[in-house]
Amino acid sequence: MAYRNGNYVAFYVAEPFSASALGAHATKDFCYYNLLRSWKGADQSFPLIDSHDKTYNVRDNSDWETTLKPRLRERLRNSKNIVLILSVDTVSSRALREEIDYGINDQELPVIAIYPGYETKGSLLANGSIKQEVKALWDRVPIFRDSMLKVPTLHVPLVKSLVESALRDEHFMFATKTSPDIYRYNP
Repeated sequence: MAYRNGNYVAFYVAEPFSASALGAHATKDFCYYNLLRSWKGADQSFPLIDSHDKTYNVRDNSDWETTLKPRLRERLRNSKNIVLILSVDTVSSRALREEIDYGINDQELPVIAIYPGYETKGSLLANGSIKQEVKALWDRVPIFRDSMLKVPTLHVPLVKSLVESALRDEHFMFATKTSPDIYRYNP
């Protein structure tokens, strides 16, 4: 049985992916992922345990079926949740679809959906419910939109203190997860 202590950060990168300075960093969602990593680098108490660091890296030109897909599945099996970066730049790529489909529908991992461009808990809401413009982002990754009610899903803006609270919240960890539903922090 897998030791599930990592946070699997799922984000869109242009395909074919290139880790070169212009390749990866030209995709905004990858930059948001690096922001999370920089928070951890600057403060070791920041609770991100990056599942991407748990297996060896693969080359950009690795085969999807024999190398890339098995590696991401291994990382997901060693994770306690999925941290999904969902922005206006997110596109439903093959890798992102596989990560969300396998993570939710096979592994039943809770999801912490992080929204860049929102700065407070209340900025995600209208009349106490999640805003339509936030819900429209779900359509950018249909497998997420169609599967998220199978697991507890917490929606938070990309704000360090709120992301930190979400990562520490035992309701959104595999072993101690709460019931499937859509959750958000009250303003």
